[in-house]
Amino acid sequence: MSVTAAQGFEASGVVAGLKSTGKPDVALVVNRGRRAAVAGVFTSNRAKAHPVIWSQQVVADGDARAVVLNSGGANCFTGPFGFQTTHLTAETVAEALDIGAGDVVVCSTGLIGVGDQTFRDKVIAGSQSAVVELSPTGGTAAATAIMTTDTHAKEAVVQGDGWVVGGMAKGAGMLAPGLATMLVVLTTDADVPAAKLHSALRSATHVTFDRLDSDGCMSTNDTVVLLASGESGITPDDDAFTRAVTALCADLAEQLQGDAEGASHDITIEVVGAVSEDEAVEVGRSLARSNLLMAAVFGNDPNWGRVLAAIGTTSAQFDPYDVDVSFNGVRLCAKGAPDRPVTDCDMSPRALRILLDLHAGPATATILTNDLTHDYVHENSAYSS
Repeated sequence: MSVTAAQGFEASGVVAGLKSTGKPDVALVVNRGRRAAVAGVFTSNRAKAHPVIWSQQVVADGDARAVVLNSGGANCFTGPFGFQTTHLTAETVAEALDIGAGDVVVCSTGLIGVGDQTFRDKVIAGSQSAVVELSPTGGTAAATAIMTTDTHAKEAVVQGDGWVVGGMAKGAGMLAPGLATMLVVLTTDADVPAAKLHSALRSATHVTFDRLDSDGCMSTNDTVVLLASGESGITPDDDAFTRAVTALCADLAEQLQGDAEGASHDITIEVVGAVSEDEAVEVGRSLARSNLLMAAVFGNDPNWGRVLAAIGTTSAQFDPYDVDVSFNGVRLCAKGAPDRPVTDCDMSPRALRILLDLHAGPATATILTNDLTHDYVHENSAYSS
């Protein structure tokens, strides 16, 4: 039930006609609980969609009751009409729920530049229908409605000590870090104030969604929002709550990685022996964004030379001739030189782990990514057609 696993939440997913497939495309999550705390993390892309601009204002006071989401159109770069559409969407949901429009987070996903009167009419009508269809078991319907090129709904639940955190996510392309990397709604029935929600969410996204770098392309609409109903009546220890939120985000991030458009390998890049965590992240990201390395992985070629070439472009402190590189547990490079034949490494499994030891310090970081495939290029060459 994902977002409705926590007490006090209802959700729905309905067909509004935004998708040509006739599949659900408007979702709604509502907090009916005693508390209406919220925290949000948004794209750091300077090119922000209208729903992001609106929702940043909504979460600023730490209170929100609902999140309405549509797929089938990003409502980005649609001018004043687009922002008015976002505002009207919030007002429509607010009126139906008898709450203020300033307590409604709005999220959109899909093609940039879509935002005419037809789009508006369908979003508004869909939002009205979503209110009618709200249900304590509507989590999966909501998770299905926010899908775009996703092949399946993405949901997760983590049980606390008498409280729960649940969530749903969408994303299969344009996955790159910027505080958040897709549309994600998280809910909890723990009794947690907004400030602590914000702290836990920032901590969680920093080591999960921020480390998912599937194709190096940052979206204009990325949003992660966490709602707390307080219905369990339990206020968990701060560390325990942060661990639960982090585990939930990690689960959803891995689901997103596994559904990346056209990918044939799910790649975990583990950097150890770095001087600092930031440098470990920089090094790991340089591998994730190396088209040459990702193409080699697609071809089942453990080309560790491309690893060294990529990390040499970073500002991280290390000696390139003191670096070890392993693919799936087989060390192919030791101290910047061949260690054993590349034929010793089996690249055929979908899961691939690249371990890079810089031998420069105590810090580590892990980046999740995917290979570069023909299917990915095809999917994104015809996305708007």
